[in-house]
Amino acid sequence: MSDIAQEAWRKYLIQLQVHPLRTKAITAGCLAGCSDLIAQKISGVKRIQLRRLLLIMVLLEQMTSSPWNNFFFMMYYGLVVEGRPWGSVRSKVRKDYPSVQLTAWRFWPIVGWINYQYMPLQFRVLFHSFVASCWAIFLNLKARSSVAIKAA
Repeated sequence: MSDIAQEAWRKYLIQLQVHPLRTKAITAGCLAGCSDLIAQKISGVKRIQLRRLLLIMVLLEQMTSSPWNNFFFMMYYGLVVEGRPWGSVRSKVRKDYPSVQLTAWRFWPIVGWINYQYMPLQFRVLFHSFVASCWAIFLNLKARSSVAIKAA
């Protein structure tokens, strides 16, 4: 193996140890993208279908990082922001997390599609950041305990 390949492999292994979930998600995304590109070429597609590739990437993100982000946010909000006891937070997450995640799976793919399909390149980060701010408001409202709502 060449020195460049060995160094790249060494860095990959370090990232796998330091950031296992992120590294595996990125690896899976890259492999899914490459396999789709290869499959398109083998099947005789003359022009690569980037929309199909983007759809795979959006779906992969929604199946890997989205569930963890929403779960940890709800846990953090209850334990740290509101300072509620573990049992209270756990029951709140058990009750509300499934509906939050289903909403995310309905909402974010549409946002991604709109962003890649209709947003000019220079406005994509702005659009995504604005929508993410709205999502954060939604998550805050879902994560709040009924005690905090009554006290407000």
